[in-house]
Order: sequence, then structure tokens, then C-alpha cells
Amino acid sequence: MTYNRLSRGVRKALLTSLLASPALAAQAQHPPPGQPDAIELDRIVVTAQSREQELKDVPIALQVIGENVIEQTMAENLGDLDSFVPGLSISDDQPTQASFKLRGLSTGDFGIGTDPTVGVYVDGVYAGRGGGTVLPFLDVERIEVLKGPQGTLFGRNTAAGAVSIVTKRPGNELEGRARVRMGNYGKQYFDGMLNLPAGETTAFRLNAMSSQTDGWVKDAATGKPLDDGRNWATRAAFRWDIGDNTQMLLSWDHEDMDQRSRPAIGIVALPPAPGVPPVPADPAQYQNPIGHAAYTDVPDNDETRKFDGATLILDHAFEWGHLSSMTSWRSFDTYNRAEEDGTNRSELYLDTINIEDNTTWYQEFKFSGNTERLDWVAGASWFQEKASQSSVVDLTSDSINTAAAGLYGMPLFGMLQDAADYYGIPVQLFGHPWREAYDNTVDSTAYAAFGDVIWHATDKLNLTFGLRYTRDEKKFTWFNDYHRADALNQALQTLQQYGVLPQPVPCEALGLCAMDEDGDGLIPLDAAFLAGFDLAFSDPISMANKGVTNRARHAWSDWSPRLVVDYHPSGDTMLFASVAKGYKAGGYNVFSPGAAFDNESVWNFETGIKRDLRDLRIQYEASAFYYVYDNRQAIRLDTSADIPRYVVSTSDLTARGVDFSARWQASEHLSVDFAAEWIDSTYKDFITPDGVDLSGQPTGEANLSFAAGAAYTVPLGGHGDLTFSARHSYGGRGRCNSGSSSQGNCGRYATFTIGEERNRTDLYLRWRSPSTQWSVAAYVNNAFDNRYVNGLYTYGTTVVGTTAAGVSEPRFYGMELAYRF
Repeated sequence: MTYNRLSRGVRKALLTSLLASPALAAQAQHPPPGQPDAIELDRIVVTAQSREQELKDVPIALQVIGENVIEQTMAENLGDLDSFVPGLSISDDQPTQASFKLRGLSTGDFGIGTDPTVGVYVDGVYAGRGGGTVLPFLDVERIEVLKGPQGTLFGRNTAAGAVSIVTKRPGNELEGRARVRMGNYGKQYFDGMLNLPAGETTAFRLNAMSSQTDGWVKDAATGKPLDDGRNWATRAAFRWDIGDNTQMLLSWDHEDMDQRSRPAIGIVALPPAPGVPPVPADPAQYQNPIGHAAYTDVPDNDETRKFDGATLILDHAFEWGHLSSMTSWRSFDTYNRAEEDGTNRSELYLDTINIEDNTTWYQEFKFSGNTERLDWVAGASWFQEKASQSSVVDLTSDSINTAAAGLYGMPLFGMLQDAADYYGIPVQLFGHPWREAYDNTVDSTAYAAFGDVIWHATDKLNLTFGLRYTRDEKKFTWFNDYHRADALNQALQTLQQYGVLPQPVPCEALGLCAMDEDGDGLIPLDAAFLAGFDLAFSDPISMANKGVTNRARHAWSDWSPRLVVDYHPSGDTMLFASVAKGYKAGGYNVFSPGAAFDNESVWNFETGIKRDLRDLRIQYEASAFYYVYDNRQAIRLDTSADIPRYVVSTSDLTARGVDFSARWQASEHLSVDFAAEWIDSTYKDFITPDGVDLSGQPTGEANLSFAAGAAYTVPLGGHGDLTFSARHSYGGRGRCNSGSSSQGNCGRYATFTIGEERNRTDLYLRWRSPSTQWSVAAYVNNAFDNRYVNGLYTYGTTVVGTTAAGVSEPRFYGMELAYRF
């Protein structure tokens, strides 16, 4: 049934395009003889297939974001652009833990035990984990978003697709640029570029940027900003034409980010202190976080990153082709301490910290060439990653007491404090910090060999066959440390010395009857027991491995083929069909010693059309796809136990859909573009860790998303020109499933909805001087101030009875002054 529905959908999409296109062509108005139409649609050249081709000749669903779109939306990184690429979603409210989703397939590398599903590449170099992907734009020429598996063309972790960032290379002309931008919420931005040729064979290109903001969320109690921050970055590139046939490109990137961690707005009504809300929190009582007061009592709630990267590219041309070598080193250190309870109450205190140290090496050799009948590329690569991660949960003895009362009906430290006060023992059990930590390391190595050959069978028919072999090896460690609460433990030792401890308590109250050695239903509650007690990492496997380093080692390998047929019935039309396999290595659950899972695999089937109607100055493409994804890895909050924990779950899913994009040069001064995606994504087989069967249910992905833009330039004679740009994006309503509410990522509540339709409109107006050296621009992002609830932070829901939420950004506006030469 699925195949029949897909076939009908594909035939309908293709027939609609094929039938409509000649009708459009027939309406073309040809200029009179002797008056040729000088207006042309800009040619877009891409390197999606490891060779330079026009966009219209590439048999891949592909969307390109050019430099003009980046400028007109004032985008500073990838996270500012995803709404204008239907099917692409980037979660970057925490840029050190960013995740990507493409065609409904997400990258959930919350822990270093898993790998990304969407590969991000910069000048062909694999960017690695999410913590090193959402970096400031520096001299970006274009961004290519390739949908569907791209293993034979790009390499690692492109099971869902690839995002390829292409930067500008040092040129032979002296040029430079400086831009200053000021906006609301204390926005200040600067960037500069200098291209400096040094003779005929060498050139330098230098870039720098700085950005800071006062933030748009303030603490209702202190008035201090909760999301202020700054970052600065630099890039330097050196090009050397060693000879007529050899070129070297050396580049270096650095970034330093220091900002507040994402705000968490509490949505649970709190009784007056020292009262606490019911545990768990009642979703029926949630308040709307948009416009709601925000609070925090987390000290040093910063999110920081220091990033460095260097790349060396060598390219040599032979008579028969090209040989290139690409060597890359990338390293980053991140720290992210985030509010979780959304309050400033010590009895509800809960925060989390993620600390990562990551270093990667990448080496690739690539051979490419062509003959009259063949275009080919082949190569081999090596990748190594050494990374460490610390996952920390901070509470206080006050919030531990709240959790114990809510979970076990026993206010643990409250009872002991009452006893101490009764006997006059000089101890204080409240107001002390409590920290739990899980440490992991990974040493990963990957080897690959790949090839991709295009056979020009006839003047109109091309056949492409690609194949990639990959072997991944990973060594992983887990260390669940004893909690740190030195002041509290010392106070408990004092109580034991006075004879208040040990106290026998019912084992059922704490869920620890496995520790009842004599079978009387009681366990001794003493200082030693409490010193070894954990709240966040208290599952049986973690507790059984307390203070012990566990190790594991696994290897995975895969053959991933790609087959494409493209047919050109005329010079302006291409029809194509493809089948490709995607692969992602297996991995580990960072919070469960010894827990490993299999690799992911996806089979993607696609067919489409691309047309270039030059008379109408219209270029468009449409494709229909269907994929089957097995063993999809995702981070999920397991709420089946009293204490929630993050686990890696695996599921099988299927999806079918249609992608469409078009460009139209309506006149010499007006350009229009449009892109859309429709997708139906469902779980084929999935039972969540908390026992909910989601098989056959939607994965949460909205059916429809689209983006449209237009730019109009008005010549002002000898006074320069004026350009106005408007861009709008739409994201459809999320399709929730039975497990959405526990994850806080989709659902309807009494006062708000998560996953509702989203609209964003960006406006831009620029005056440019007659010499084009000076320009002044005004911009508005999210012009209609549309606000949405992004999701819930539910870690504290069943622990201390609080739930917090994240909301989308408000309207931003400002001015920009630029000079270039």
C-alpha cells in the first residue's frame, strides 16, 4: 500500500511539472529581432558532486543560499537561516549542543556516544559534532543544502543529507570591506575583510567579526539580562600557486564565545515559600511562558566555547585529471551551565552542566578526471576524534529534600533537621550544594574509500554509480563518580556521632528493597548510605558501577551504493531518478555503562525534474522521495522511572515527500524565489523506553513548510540605487504522537501550544552609493513579532515539581553601515 501511494504521488508530481512547463514556455514573450533580451537569470555553480556544475545539471535535491540572502537577513550563522530552507531545522538555542534535522531526520548528538545524522562541511572539510558546527559566518560565498544520503560525495555522517559551506578564496585583486551594525536589545556587530595579493602567485585573505547583545530576557527579580553575550572570530587564508598546475590553500579559524545559557522560563504556579508545588508537576496547570516572568538563581550560568581549526588543501592538475589532498585539524572546548527549574527558589534548585573537550583530525585524498564518456572521482579518507564529556547535575540539599518528599513521601533532611533541632545538635542540613557527574571519553577512528562515476551513455542519457566503504572503530569509557556534597556529608557525620543516625526506614519508600539484606523491609539510613546515594544517576546499572571506570570497544563497517539515471529530453530539461544508501556508525549510551547500539542505515528512493526556461528567466526543480530508515538513534528523556534520565533510543521509520524550488528573474530589477517541502514521516517500529508503542504514528514532523523571497532594486540615476528585500517562511503544525508530551516537544496545553504553525517575515532596505563603495541598510527580522513556545524542559517535572519552557526570539531591528573597496 505504501508503494502504491508513493507511486501515485510521484507520478502526479512529475506529470504536473511536465505538463505545466511547456504551457509556461509557450507563453514566453520573445523579443523582436535585433532587440535581444539582455536580462538573464544568474547561473549558480555548485560543487555538490565534487566537480563544478550548474545547479540545473545536478541530479540531487539541492537548495543554495547565496551571499545576498545572508546579507539581507543579517544572518550570523547557520541557525539564522534554517527557516528559509524547507525541510531543514537547526536547534541552536544552545550553540554548544546544536542539532540538525533534514527531511525529518535529526542529529541528536547530545552525548559523545553518538554521531550526527546530518553532516556539516566547510570547504569540503567535515565539521564534526554539533558543538563545532554553528560558528559565525566569515566570508561565506554560498551554502549548499543537499537532501538525501551523500556518502559517496561528501563522506561521514550524511545519512540524511549534508550542509556544505563554501567560503571565498584569496584572490588576485586588492579588496576590503567593513560593516558596522547596531540594533535593539543592545545589538552591536562588526565585521571586516581584507584581500591582499602578494605578487602574481600568492594572496592573503583576512576576516574578523565581533558581536554582542544585552539580550531580550531579564530576570524579574534582579533586572539583570538572562541571555546577554558576546563572541568574536577571525579567519585567515593563504593561497599559493606553486606552479602552473599546483595550488596550496592554508586557512585558520578561531572563535571565542561567551554568553548566558539559554533562559528557562518557569511555567508552574508556585505557592509562597517555603511551600513547594506538587511532584510531579501537573501539565493542566502550566502557564503560558510567552510574556511570563523569568527567574534564575544559577551562579555562573554561562555558555562558552573556544574553537580553533586549520585546513591545508593541495591540488595538482594532471593531463588526465586532478589530485587533491585535504588535511584538517579542529578543536573546541565548551561549557554550558543551564537553568532547569525556572525559579529562584533554593528548595527547587536544579541545573545541568555539559562540558566537552573535542579534537579531530581529517585526511582525504581525492582523484578526479573525465574523458569523452566518463566523469569520475575516487578517494580515501581517515578521520580521528578524541573527545571527553562531563554531564553534571547540580541540586541543593533543599531541593534533594523536596525531591525525596515528592518521590518517596519522606522529606529526608527535613526529618533529620527536626531531630537535630530537638536535641540541640549544632548542625545545618539545608543550603548545601549537591553535585552529581557522569564522565565519558571516546577515541574514534574511521577509514573510508569511495568512488563516483558518471557514464555519458548518449548525448541525453547519463548513468551514475557510486560506492563507499566505511569502517568505524570506537573506544568508549564511562565513569559515574560519587556525588559531591562535602558540607552536607560532614553535617550527617555529626548527626551519626550524636546517635541520630542510623535510622531504619522502609525500603519501599526509597525503592531500595534490593538492599534489604535481612528481609525485614527496613534499611539503615546512615551517613555512609547517604554519601553513596544519588538522585540524577540512580538507575541500577549506574549505581552498580559507582566509582568504577567501564570500557568498551566496537567496530562497524558498511558498503553504501548510489545509483542515478538522468535524462535530458531537451537542452532545458533534466529528468532523474536515484537510489542511495546512507550509513551512520553505531555508538553508546553515555549514561549506561556497556550499552552499545547498532549502526543506522537508510535507503532513499528519489525521482525528479529540473527545468531552465531561459526565455521566461525561470529555473525550477521538483523531486519526490521515499526512504526507509532503520536503527535511527535519538536522545530521549526516559520518564518511566521516578527519576528521569536521558537514554539513546533506536527506532525504524519511513517517510515520503516532495521538494520544490524555483527562481524567477522577473525583470532587470526584480528577482523572486520560492521553495517548499511536503513530508509524511511515521514510525515503522518504535516502542519508547517508557513503554509507549509509537509504531505507525507520526514522528512529529510537520507536513508542509515553505519559504519565499523577493528583491527589487530601484536605480536612482547618479545617486546610486535602492534595494528592498522581503522574505517569508512558514512551518506547518507539528504532528504529535502519544509520546510527545513526555518529551515536551509537541502538544496542546491549556494556555499554549507546542508545534503550532510558524511564520517569520524579514524585511531589508539598502541604499548603495553610485560607486557601490558605501551602503546604508535598515532591517527588521521577524517583522510581525510572532512568538512561539519552542519546547519544554521537563527534567525537573518529576523531580522537584517544576517545568520550564523555551520561547522563540522577538522582533529584531537595526541599521548597518558598510564600506568596501
